[in-house]
Amino acid sequence: MTRIDDASDTVLWEVADGVATLSLNRPEAHNAQNLDMERRFQELLVRADDDPEVRAIIVTGVGRSFSVGGDAAMAKDIIEAGGWAASMPHPMARFGIGVRKPVVAAINGACAGGGLVWAVSCDIRFAASGAKLSAAFPRRGCVAERGLSWTLPRLIGLGHASDLLLSGRTVTAEEAEAMGLVNRTVAPEDLMTVAREWAVEVAANCAPTAMATIKRQLQEDSRGDFTSALARAGDEVLIATTGAGDFREGFMSFLERRPARFSPLLPHPGRGGSFTVPAELGSERDAVPSS
Repeated sequence: MTRIDDASDTVLWEVADGVATLSLNRPEAHNAQNLDMERRFQELLVRADDDPEVRAIIVTGVGRSFSVGGDAAMAKDIIEAGGWAASMPHPMARFGIGVRKPVVAAINGACAGGGLVWAVSCDIRFAASGAKLSAAFPRRGCVAERGLSWTLPRLIGLGHASDLLLSGRTVTAEEAEAMGLVNRTVAPEDLMTVAREWAVEVAANCAPTAMATIKRQLQEDSRGDFTSALARAGDEVLIATTGAGDFREGFMSFLERRPARFSPLLPHPGRGGSFTVPAELGSERDAVPSS
């Protein structure tokens, strides 16, 4: 196990068994998001994406909440400034969607506004029984932030997305599971065990390059037609099977009944190994933080 942070960090970092755990760490503020937390979160997502030893990522919160959204002090600054100005810095908004590795949200408690955005940007969501989730935006006089009006309907359908985004109402983890917002609701004491079991399983048994390609396919094909998806899949299969590599290892390990030894995913070629957030993945101006 490797730990390269301290208790004062707004997001903690821990690596074990090929899984990086990112823990939002402002428990006294219910993990409300400020610029320091957002920058730290992005830096660690990029670090996890570029670390060959990391094959899956878990995002959770320290304390009783996952994240209740934007920090109240930050909202006051925006009000006093007369609105969100282009000159006000803001980290990239893609969050887990921009990471090539599978990202699991372990929703341990309240998850609202920007916290819901972060959870929805993950690939898999497990929630503690009784946890409460809310878009919240219209109840704060704000609008759907950071692409949530695109991601949420594709996750739970237009009807459920309209319900949550227009009303800003709060739903329990159980109702969220029924509408497909979370994959599974578990007892609070079992949440991290379930999240880690899923993450460790894929880290140990799935090819990182294949997972990165599948994640990209899921994102690209969700906004296209079946014929185009079929054609792109054919191209990806040719790439995956050319030169053997992971494809050969996957089938040989199955036939030989042994663990597969897949190649690690190398650092993103456009970043040169740097952990700074790439400018092309974000904007200096995004949206008003949630409450």
